[in-house]
Amino acid sequence: MLAVIHSCGLFGIDGYIVEVEVDVCNGLPSFEIVGLPDNAVKESKERVRTAIKNSGLEFPVKRITVNLAPANTKKEGPAYDLPMAAGMLVCTKAVRPNAFEGAVVIGELSLDGSIRGVDGVLPMIYTAAEKGFKRCYVPVANGEEAALVEGIEVVAVSDINELVKTANNEIEPSFVNTDINKLFEEKEDSVNDFADVKGQENVKRALEIAAAGMHNVLMIGPPGSGKTMMAKRIPTILPELSFDESIEITKIYSVSGLIRNRSALITKRPFRSPHHTISGSAMVGGGRVPKPGEVSLAHNGVLFLDELPEFHRDVLEELRQPLEDGEVHISRVNGSMTYPASLMMVASMNPCPCGYYGYSDKCTCTPNKINRYMGKISGPLLDRIDIQVEAGPVNYKALDSTGSEERSADIRQRVIAAHKIQQKRYKDENIYFNSQLSASQIEKYCVLGNMERTILKNAFDTLNFSARAYHKLLKIARTIADLDGSENINVSHISEAIQLRNLDRKLLH
Repeated sequence: MLAVIHSCGLFGIDGYIVEVEVDVCNGLPSFEIVGLPDNAVKESKERVRTAIKNSGLEFPVKRITVNLAPANTKKEGPAYDLPMAAGMLVCTKAVRPNAFEGAVVIGELSLDGSIRGVDGVLPMIYTAAEKGFKRCYVPVANGEEAALVEGIEVVAVSDINELVKTANNEIEPSFVNTDINKLFEEKEDSVNDFADVKGQENVKRALEIAAAGMHNVLMIGPPGSGKTMMAKRIPTILPELSFDESIEITKIYSVSGLIRNRSALITKRPFRSPHHTISGSAMVGGGRVPKPGEVSLAHNGVLFLDELPEFHRDVLEELRQPLEDGEVHISRVNGSMTYPASLMMVASMNPCPCGYYGYSDKCTCTPNKINRYMGKISGPLLDRIDIQVEAGPVNYKALDSTGSEERSADIRQRVIAAHKIQQKRYKDENIYFNSQLSASQIEKYCVLGNMERTILKNAFDTLNFSARAYHKLLKIARTIADLDGSENINVSHISEAIQLRNLDRKLLH
């Protein structure tokens, strides 16, 4: 007897439908799986056989052949355990025929017949809904995640026996529904707040502009000036995620296996802070079975690189393409994958190995040491950082001050107001922030008057800006104008933008 059960596979962060064809016929007892299965799929034979027996159900002592179609795509992971078992139960008539028609089945089996959660359920169920499937059977651990997809019934099952009884209409299905509005309820960060940061008003202003337009930032200053402290408080002033942005992030975390034991939906912008010993594949993604790297895990959020020159140079150079294109392309023998990586990169560094060059007489670094240290950051990478700001030493008077500093909540209100202006302006452009503007969109939305053009031309010639820096200046000026609630970019906006781009000439050259 032949049974066909539909399941899903993953390619990058996108799902695709897999037909699990199970044939049980007379012959010498055997169990073969074909259709380019990897080792985890091949091992399903023992998990399926033992799980069915330990559930008190009949396992056919016959010739069993399982085909995973399409046969030219490699199948990976244990998610095909449950559909294989479902197909065998249909063949042995433990489950009524056509019980799984119009449904997809996903899950990993334990030897006792219980069903474990799997990675990547969200993109799988999205694909199933797009292909017209009306129901999905998923592990209880993945129920809330799968229920984020509209237009498909989500049935959570805990073990094989529950699956059999549900498929045979002996019990009511355990439908799962997720209250998306409840997931988006705001939870204030009571630990980190910009009110804790004394002084550094110029850096706070730069970070506010960066947050409003999701611009990349580099902070340069001596040890103890508060660079790391301020970077960790950036998430408290970022605008809220839209539902579409949340889904994009959740898909990445689901594929990476980071969604379990967390909320079903990622509703806060990610903040990733990898150590400087990180490898290139861990940063941008890759591996034998390609997985998203830190730049993708920071999608729609913040990637913080503390002590930037301490990162391996080849790792930093791999960031150039993601920062420019907002996505990562990984090519392997089995095919090419693309992961989203539209992020705000925040980096900090000292001006020299000891950290005090230009700020104190304590600096003992020779010019050669300083040049080697600064040379770890290439010109092309520096050119991709929109804002470069100086975090100078904080004096005693500022630290001893009893006056209250501006709270993150107040800064965030201005950032949100600027973001709403951008949302309204770009509602038909498929972008969210000024930093995502293309060259043609810059010409459309960053129009300058004669005086502003003159100032920008003088700065371009004097500071020897590149074409990329020219475009980034216009984006920054557009964000500053949005924070001011101005429809037009005026002289003060373009002047402040120039001030936020000339630090590299002062310290790095």
